[in-house]
Amino acid sequence: MRFVVIVDDRATNRSIFSKLAGSLGEDIEVEAFAAPDPALKWIGAKIPDLIITDYKMPQMTGAAFTQQIRALPNGMDVPIIVITAYDDRAFRLEALEAGATDFVQTPIDHQEFVTRARNLLKIGTRQKLIRSRAYALAKELQDVEQERQELLRDSRDRLAQVIDTVPAMISASDRRGDCIFVNAYQTTTLSGEAEGGSTGFQGEHAQRSRQLDARVFATEMPLPAFEEEIADASGMTRVFLTTKTPLKSAFNLVTSVLTTSLDITERKRAERHLHHVAHHDSLTGLPNRMQVHLRLEDAIDASAAEDREFALHFLDLDRFKSISDAFGHYNGDVLLSKVAERLAIVLGPQDSLGRLGGDEFAVIQPLLGLGVEAETEARILAEKIRRSFDAAFEIDGRTIHTTCSLGITLFPRDGATLDALLQNADLAMYRAKDQGRNTICLFEPDMQSAIRDAAQLEIDLRAGLLNQELVLHYQPQLDAETRRITGAEALVRWHRPGRGIVYPDEFLPIAEEAGLMNAINLWVLDAGCRQAASWERQGMPVRVGINLSASVFRHHDVAKLVTAAVLRAGVSPHLIDLELTETTFLENHEQARTQIIALQKLGISFSVDDFGTGYASFTYVETLPLNRLKIDQGFIQNMSSRPGGSAVIRAIISLSKGLGLRVVAEGVETEAQLAELRAEGCDEVQGYLLSRPLDAAAFEDFVAAYGTASAPAPSVEDQPETA
Repeated sequence: MRFVVIVDDRATNRSIFSKLAGSLGEDIEVEAFAAPDPALKWIGAKIPDLIITDYKMPQMTGAAFTQQIRALPNGMDVPIIVITAYDDRAFRLEALEAGATDFVQTPIDHQEFVTRARNLLKIGTRQKLIRSRAYALAKELQDVEQERQELLRDSRDRLAQVIDTVPAMISASDRRGDCIFVNAYQTTTLSGEAEGGSTGFQGEHAQRSRQLDARVFATEMPLPAFEEEIADASGMTRVFLTTKTPLKSAFNLVTSVLTTSLDITERKRAERHLHHVAHHDSLTGLPNRMQVHLRLEDAIDASAAEDREFALHFLDLDRFKSISDAFGHYNGDVLLSKVAERLAIVLGPQDSLGRLGGDEFAVIQPLLGLGVEAETEARILAEKIRRSFDAAFEIDGRTIHTTCSLGITLFPRDGATLDALLQNADLAMYRAKDQGRNTICLFEPDMQSAIRDAAQLEIDLRAGLLNQELVLHYQPQLDAETRRITGAEALVRWHRPGRGIVYPDEFLPIAEEAGLMNAINLWVLDAGCRQAASWERQGMPVRVGINLSASVFRHHDVAKLVTAAVLRAGVSPHLIDLELTETTFLENHEQARTQIIALQKLGISFSVDDFGTGYASFTYVETLPLNRLKIDQGFIQNMSSRPGGSAVIRAIISLSKGLGLRVVAEGVETEAQLAELRAEGCDEVQGYLLSRPLDAAAFEDFVAAYGTASAPAPSVEDQPETA
């Protein structure tokens, strides 16, 4: 029976790892503890075969717990896996320095974990066996030495009997290099014979062994244990851990050298497997981020020594998250594997490919030329990579198209260190994204100033949220037939000190990356409700459209959140219209449905914003209790400029009417567009033809002057200027 001990202060983790440990074999018995102290008491009486411990625990860390285990008798051989959810290199180093055998960061693939644990159990069992037998041998040798004066011949016979039973190669040679004795295991391993009069070592190995024996005779000290490869009788190369120790006479003179070699072939095989797992991506089999960093450091050293250049290509798939959300994460993983296979075909034999994580890949390309020639070589390979995505990927009966954006840095022109090359390649890749995706971009120094500007913008935006610098502007929504005001869409702006009004396309992408979108969404919700309440109290009830992103559904109970905002503001619920993107339905369909129904009972209405730009289409819209559908302005612009543009609008309006939804057209800029939309039966419109987004005061003037008039609304030029 083999014992596995689990130490974790979380019951869920104990349960999970207990089940995983139980799957290691039928002879496994698992003991789980919620704290280190009771575990240490239990282990004091019975040494387990494997310990799995959390790093962060109330009483002591996993590193401290490991140190206490190693201090116990026989505790040095126990394999210990330390687990943590924190991505902190200091934790890993502390645990490993304390004596941990392995360090795992969660979440981890269960199959990988079981494989690691099973390998460590095998290694631990073999180490116990080796230490136990080595200890028994050492004890026997000590006893033999004590009795040597009286029973030299008998002790030699006994020693021979003992060493013949040990599964290790044991031999002794005198100063002339003659073999004094050799055990049966060594004779069988090296020659296939059960008996023999020599060590069995041949050629260079025999010569090296004699040289090492001479060093022991000269120093009269044992040699440190070393690993060596030895071919056995069948010709198979095996790995042994060898020690050489002086044997002394009764007069304390070194008379011979004892050589002991333990077969550690299986242990080395397990170590190589663990090394591969640690340095390769489990999904694609490519070198992972750690291995890419190591190869990049090697490339830097080699190129610097030989005065050569190389290119680092930073590759990111375009819109991969949308593809994964639309077709499922399993198919997303399959796509990544197929991308890795396709890239391997495109690259040359000297190029090095790795996966950095997510949908990011890196290619290290040695270059033959210098300067402009090197840059040309890099561009040629990058173009091959980009063009390799022209062909679609066939996955589970689906045809999936994707592209990639590439950023390139050249060593040493764009950086002489690993961090500089990676950072600058990342900047170049994001510049390629900004230029429309499916693009190649070489690093340029001005990109660093751009990233500094972005960093400063993030700092200022965080301060702006605290200092209440965000403001709302309102774009009127009018009835397509009468041009009477039906509502307004609340649009966020940032009044940045010293810069004036900053529009959302400039700061919202930064807010998304910085994790500020949730805070901005909540502010817009509260501010929009307060403004609608203020207008209602002034006798000007206006429906206010407020945008809610998918992240709000991921982090909040939206029904409770919106209800609380409406109650705080004191606004009539029917004056609040929540505008949701198709992504919200795609990611949270059932949750969104439940919460929409709850809020509609309160009187709040819902619109689909930017319809037609996502993957959901009518598949999700038709199953949700919505009120309005807003046609994305891109379709409006295509009505007259693209063949079939009007047909698309007609189809959307027809289907919306069939679902009982009112239709709102965004981005209406010409009288011709308005006339066609009206003819097709569009209910409401908004856009620059009717009004720009206005601050609250200007919007009130707009309503007062034109809100109830039957005459056409004023043109943009006639409207009051706003910031």
